[in-house]
Amino acid sequence: MYNSIGIDISKSLISVYFPKNNLSIDLENNLSGFKKLLSKVKKIYKKEFDKTVFVYEPTGSYSSLLSKFCSQKLIKCFIVGPKQSSNFAKAKGMRNKTDTLDAKLLSQAILLANDKDIKVPTYDMKVEEMKQLMSYYKFTVKSKVRAVNHLESVMAKNGSLYAIDELKKEIKNFNSKAKEIIEKMRKTINEEESLKQGYENITSIAGFGEINGIFLLHLFLKYPNANQREITSLTGLDPKIKSSGTSVKGKTKISKEGANIYRSTMFLGVMTAIKYEENFKIFFDRLKEKGKHTTLVQIALMRKMLCIAHSLYKNNKKFDSEKYAKNCGRGKKD
Repeated sequence: MYNSIGIDISKSLISVYFPKNNLSIDLENNLSGFKKLLSKVKKIYKKEFDKTVFVYEPTGSYSSLLSKFCSQKLIKCFIVGPKQSSNFAKAKGMRNKTDTLDAKLLSQAILLANDKDIKVPTYDMKVEEMKQLMSYYKFTVKSKVRAVNHLESVMAKNGSLYAIDELKKEIKNFNSKAKEIIEKMRKTINEEESLKQGYENITSIAGFGEINGIFLLHLFLKYPNANQREITSLTGLDPKIKSSGTSVKGKTKISKEGANIYRSTMFLGVMTAIKYEENFKIFFDRLKEKGKHTTLVQIALMRKMLCIAHSLYKNNKKFDSEKYAKNCGRGKKD
């Protein structure tokens, strides 16, 4: 029996719930706050401290410092996937949402954990560097998009030549910076054998080149405990159905709730995959023959390729075209 402590993490604070005495406290999301938390846990649980488990959701950079602290102090954790947590809240009938209530819910989410899910988190400096570089890349791309939009607005008004020239320079700099960050991420991957292996497994799929390999590796590193359904949701490729009774029935669309950066890069690889991988071409053609719109078929193939990439990454395997065809019931290809 574990002593489950729920921790809801935000940018500056962590809300902590102790079930033993129904206590809720807020602490700073920094090393000082974590030290106070550890002291409080030891005071409350005393001899039962070894059975203590911190339960929290991964929230990118906001939770990385806590993971590092737990790794250094050998504190067991159960890191709950976002979808897993959301579904658990629905099952518990939780409609109100505050940091304190979220922390209390997380303490109860220990029920979802298997023994293998409860462990001291690993903290790899190379992995963390990858996450930080990707965050910087996203910031750079967003800044470039804003600059491009502003440039178009100024040019449409036949505006200041100075502003136009400066915006063009900024856009050029953002492009250079984006390429520089990609190169830095590639170098980081090559310096760590596990990252290099994961990258090579992902890019063994026809259509997934360097950018897809780097971006998907980052996604899988960021959410190490996510299953394929959660990974699909995190990229916004999960279907969204609009239906109410018999009067409202809209077309099924993808949710687009995940980061667009993954979808946009995968979309570019679909046509390459169809061209160079017979299994994907067969899948594409079969859906087209059923009358599906080309865009819907491309999205379906993106979803399939994403799940395959996730499986290869998790199982440390490369894509085997003949084995895949056999698993699909087509036997050895001619």
